[in-house]
This record gives sequence, C-alpha cells and structure tokens, in this order.
Amino acid sequence: MNRLGTVPVGNTNPVRIMGIINSSPESFYKKSVHTEQREIARVAKQMEEDGADFIDVGGMSTAPYLKTLVPEKTEIERITKAVNAVQKVSCLPVSIDTCRAGVAKVAFGLGVDILNDVTGLKHDKDMTKVLEEYCPSVIVCAFSKESAYGNQVEQARKLLRRSISIAVKSGIPKSRIAVDPAIGFFRKSAKGIFFTKINSDWLKRDLDMIQNLKSIKLGQPLLISVSRKSFIGSLLNEKDPDKRIYGSLAAEIIAVLNGADIIRTHNVKATCDAIEIARQLRQI
Repeated sequence: MNRLGTVPVGNTNPVRIMGIINSSPESFYKKSVHTEQREIARVAKQMEEDGADFIDVGGMSTAPYLKTLVPEKTEIERITKAVNAVQKVSCLPVSIDTCRAGVAKVAFGLGVDILNDVTGLKHDKDMTKVLEEYCPSVIVCAFSKESAYGNQVEQARKLLRRSISIAVKSGIPKSRIAVDPAIGFFRKSAKGIFFTKINSDWLKRDLDMIQNLKSIKLGQPLLISVSRKSFIGSLLNEKDPDKRIYGSLAAEIIAVLNGADIIRTHNVKATCDAIEIARQLRQI
C-alpha cells in the first residue's frame, strides 16, 4: 500500500488534501505567509478541521520568477518555528518543502514525516545521505539541471523516473514515493534558480501536464499543486493571486478527474468541498 507518512494514498483511496503553510515572506501568495507561531498554529488547526490530510511547511519560496534564495540558516530557523507550532495543535503528518539536505535533516529530527523536494532530489548531493538516515516518505518533482527540450510529457516521465531511482537507491521504498509534474517550474528564463529551462511555451507545458496526468504517474501516487499559480493568472488575465481562487478550484477538479491523488492547496476548505461534490457526482 502506498503511503505518505501514515496516510494511505493513491489507488482506491480518497483524494488527499495537503494544506500549504509558508513561513517565507518572499512567497508569491502573501496570504499563505505566516511567520508568528501563534498564527501558524491557528492556521494549522483550521486546516485540520477543514479536512486536510497533511500540512506542507516551507521556509523559502521556490517560485522561479522571483529572487527568493535565503541563507540556509534562515530557512532552518523558519521551518523549526513553523513545525513546532504545527505539532503543538495538530497530529497531521507534516511535509517539509525544501531541496536542502541540512534543512531536511533538521526537519526530520523534529519529527517531520515527508520530504517535498521541488528539484526531485537533484539539487543537493547530500540529500541522499539524509534520506538513508531517516527514510521518510518523499514527493519528487520533475526537474533537471540541464535544459529539457522536446515533448514535455515525455520529458516529465523521464525526469520523474530519474528521481524515483535516486530515492529508491537511497533506501526509500516505492510505496513511500509520490510524483509531482512541477506545474510552473519549467521556463525559458527565470530570476530564481529552482526551475528547468525549456525552449517552448511554459503555459502550454503546464496545460499539457494537467491534461496528461495519468500518463505521467508511472505507477506512483501523483500530487498536483496548482493553487493560485501563474498559468491560472495567464488564462484569466489576473495578476493578483488573491483573485485566482475560482480558477484554482476548477483546475484542481480537472486534475483530480485526470488522475491526481493528492492536491496541494492554499484553500483547504474550498478544495475539500469542491472535490466532495465532484466525487458524489462522478464517483471519483
């Protein structure tokens, strides 16, 4: 049985919801940013009550179109505060959104269950050592340090296979690995460093991913994160992430209908309600 932390995922299990808590002021959606422990605890408790199955904590934004790199010490301080606050009020499995081995090691020492690495374990060469030591569940995103040209669906499959292989060689059973096609992280150019360079249109790439999720899964549970992202803003001509909730919900439902097993979202209650209606109408 596939699991992330203690939660069964994929196959005949219900669609799972991962709530996002950012402790990084540089994050693109400012209403997802919470830096004070009391506020982090309040939000985490509300997410659990609203139906979240996991809480994903980030201490550094990885939005490719922003300059977001912060010192590792700063990221560690942020995630330590946030994880401690979440654990005081919630028993939900916690995911750490980082691609740095030192940050992951601290998080696992605090009892975090899941690693969510937007670079698919390819950024920090020491990450495999941390995986070997703690053997967490892992979410790997499609990512390449080299340019990824050609058919982007095939490229996503290729890149995810490589990341799955890295995780397995680090002692992580396939039953504890989920995949993510990395919506928003493939660009011709970017201000940040956590993106994969392509020579095609990034918007078309994101839409192709959502339309072809079943062929990207590779037999693993698939997580999708589309909440308030740039492609929704582009399709709706809406620059303000705060005004993209309706587009986000529509994209999340389409993703579920196309095979997504886990939805990572800023909007836990709204997403849970939308998916429940879709489930009852379509038996997803």
